[in-house]
Amino acid sequence: MKLARILTLVILAAVFVIGGFWYRYVTNTDSPYDEVGIELNSRMPGPVNKWGCEKLHATFGNVLPPYGCQSEADSRSWR
Repeated sequence: MKLARILTLVILAAVFVIGGFWYRYVTNTDSPYDEVGIELNSRMPGPVNKWGCEKLHATFGNVLPPYGCQSEADSRSWR
C-alpha cells in the first residue's frame, strides 16, 4: 500500500513537471525552437499538440514552424 502511494506521487510529480515545462514552452515569448519543448509538443496527444501549435503560431506566425507543427503538405507552413 505504501509503495503504491509513493509510486503514484512520483508519477504525478513527473506529469506536473513535464506538463509545466511544455506549457511554459508553448506560451513563451522568446523562441519556438527550444529543443526539449519541441520534442515534448511533438509527442503530445493530438488535441493537446494542436492547441500548443496554435499558441506558438499566434506568437511566432512569421517564422518557420517547429517540428510537430509543420503542415503535412509543406514543412515550411504551419498546420
